[in-house]
Amino acid sequence: MLKYSVTFFLVVASATFAFAQDSAKIHQPTLTPQISGTKQLLIAVSPVNDQVVWAAGTGGTFVVTTDGGNTWKSGVVYGAPAEALQFRDVQGVSDKIAYLMSIGNFTRNFRIYKTVDGGATWKIEFQNETVNAFYDCFAFWTPDRGVTHSDSVNGVFPDIRTSDGITWQSISANMPPALSGEASFSASGTCITTEGKENAWIATGGSTIARILATKDGGNSWNAYDTPLNSSPSAGGISVDFRDAKHGILGGGDLSSNTSAQVATSNDGGQTWSLTNTPPVDGAIFCLAYARGNGQNGYALDAEQSDQNVASQYGRTVVVTSEAEPTYSSGTGAWTPDEGTTWYQLPNVSGYWAVAFANPHAGWFVGNNGQILKISF
Repeated sequence: MLKYSVTFFLVVASATFAFAQDSAKIHQPTLTPQISGTKQLLIAVSPVNDQVVWAAGTGGTFVVTTDGGNTWKSGVVYGAPAEALQFRDVQGVSDKIAYLMSIGNFTRNFRIYKTVDGGATWKIEFQNETVNAFYDCFAFWTPDRGVTHSDSVNGVFPDIRTSDGITWQSISANMPPALSGEASFSASGTCITTEGKENAWIATGGSTIARILATKDGGNSWNAYDTPLNSSPSAGGISVDFRDAKHGILGGGDLSSNTSAQVATSNDGGQTWSLTNTPPVDGAIFCLAYARGNGQNGYALDAEQSDQNVASQYGRTVVVTSEAEPTYSSGTGAWTPDEGTTWYQLPNVSGYWAVAFANPHAGWFVGNNGQILKISF
């Protein structure tokens, strides 16, 4: 649901907060700016591992690094109307293979592109034909198995799924009935997350209740669970991540308010949720991610790609970004070592829409004017 996303900007957090310990006693992460090679807004980011990372955004733009961000290559998916579209989500598979999900002002502008040659060429795998569908985000269990989520249309979620990484089929009949006005937010491409071989969760809002839609069988069946986040046409769950099959975190709030950031956690696979302490940011949570590198790129975390001791040490560490209009006093980056009991602001973090991790030593923010910032714990 695009309605509020592109007009918001992020500003530096400056307020203090009473419930956090003295930040001098806490190991703050290292923040390293990197040069993307583009001035386009970057909306979504997908680390494959600590060397290969893809990001994408407006103007049909994508960027990729194969050396941990020391150098980035920027490109554009050419051909009308691709170069005029916004890529609201990206999924990296390798240095050669990646998927992009586009949005636009017309029905057929909602597309899925795939490259198998490092971005030199892109093929359209899916082009929407459903009037009023609005595809917000996608996520993958494996390089060939993924699911893409849309706002509801006439009480139905017209979601689609691939099992071969090439063709996409409707699973709308598998989805729970939608509430009136129920939708998701395409803020950072993180309104859906996968975990393991079959689990996935979708964050919604837009109606009277913010819900989580959950599957344990790869999208064959789904259940809907209520959350305590505020919900309205401009509010709800915006970003969701799970560190294992039971433990997850949900962020959101009201995109029309500067004091609306909300975060909740679940320890039963998304069936029930409890609000955490409020993170020290202004505006709704645009994106959150576990620093251990699971969730948004769940299949990427394995013994070869991540130090398991480090991943365990930072298993409950979460980083968030928020949206904030230029008139707001503070907001954007914060992190918690304990899933929301204690929060710490990230100094000098401004203008970032999304964050994701390969492992605790290698995460990336992306945002306004092609900004990229590496974060390392």
